[in-house]
Amino acid sequence: MRGHVRMAAGRAAVLGVLLLSLANCSGQGAGGGAGPAAQVNTVTEGNTGSARAPDPSPAASSTPTVGEQGALDLYAATRPGLISPVAKGFLPLVYVPNSESGTVDVIDPSTYRIVRHFRVGLLPQHVVPSWDLKTLWVNNNIGNSLTPIDPRTGKPGEPVPVEDPYNLYFSPDGRYALVMAERNNEFDLRDPHTMRLVHSLPVPCRGINHGDFTADGSLFLASCEFSGHLVVVDWRVPKVRHVITLTPGSMPQDVKLSPDGTTFYVADMTRGGVWLVDATTFTVDRFVRTGRGAHGLYVSRDSRELYVSNRGEGSVSLVSFAGQKVVDTWRIPGGGSPDMGGVSADGSELWLSGRYDGVVYVFSTRTGEVTHKIRVGAGPHGLCIYPQPGRYSLGHTGVFR
Repeated sequence: MRGHVRMAAGRAAVLGVLLLSLANCSGQGAGGGAGPAAQVNTVTEGNTGSARAPDPSPAASSTPTVGEQGALDLYAATRPGLISPVAKGFLPLVYVPNSESGTVDVIDPSTYRIVRHFRVGLLPQHVVPSWDLKTLWVNNNIGNSLTPIDPRTGKPGEPVPVEDPYNLYFSPDGRYALVMAERNNEFDLRDPHTMRLVHSLPVPCRGINHGDFTADGSLFLASCEFSGHLVVVDWRVPKVRHVITLTPGSMPQDVKLSPDGTTFYVADMTRGGVWLVDATTFTVDRFVRTGRGAHGLYVSRDSRELYVSNRGEGSVSLVSFAGQKVVDTWRIPGGGSPDMGGVSADGSELWLSGRYDGVVYVFSTRTGEVTHKIRVGAGPHGLCIYPQPGRYSLGHTGVFR
């Protein structure tokens, strides 16, 4: 979230226009309770996009997987050791986009040292694996471009022009790249290889940025942090199906679907916890407090727990999917600003960027201790560990199925 009050005062002049546009929507209230029930509105009006929508896409090429007990587990294909044949020859590396430096630091996870450093476009936000696992895309938000990285070598290629790429996802069938055009308040469908614009869908909220898909892949629940809404998008049409209004002052962030496909977890930075949203009715069930500045959400390799990074208090909360409650909290000694990242391929580590401290934190998932702090550039954000287990990528910093 770029408008946070702790953002460095010395941001380059080119960001001035953006900061002014966010000034009225980045204020943070006290971390109160869930407040009044959220409101769900069903959107029935026609599509208002700038181009004719393509025909609905075919069903996703890969079906949901089942766990050891025969129950649905959307993350069963992301267990340790299940690296796709496509990605088996790739160098294991960690890619850190430094938003305020306009650079990417590449870390060798075996030595915890930076092995490569290169410049990209202005305000790189996230490093995103492509649906086919063959490319990593650096989202240069203000630079209006995507920089491709070859995961075989860890080296960047020529940037591709793309308007306002704050975040990037892919449709479950691999047909579209889905750009979260945050400042433009648009949900853009693009060719997943050339990034040519296919369709642009305006959304009735401000600051669309994170999301996840329903279990059947047909709908996408996205957060709009600057207006406190969630929107449900039928990406195949495309059309906004529902708008969910959270309590006043809410600032929704990352979104993650539970392994059984029944519940969306939505981090709320100002409320300091996660909303639980029914994945069928899209009604808000309840709120679970985790910690100040709840921001990033990551599923453990055994699909039992959700790691919640609490950026405002320097901690990580563990939420049990079975009990839907916090079962443990890991704290960074001396505090910190844990933001976006991911779980190592073997599940033994959780890597998170330290957004306001210019570091990367490495947590042991066995003990909860911070085992390493690695100094990187200014404003590290959506780091990506790659390769990771999974058959295909849905985007962000590594949401695999």
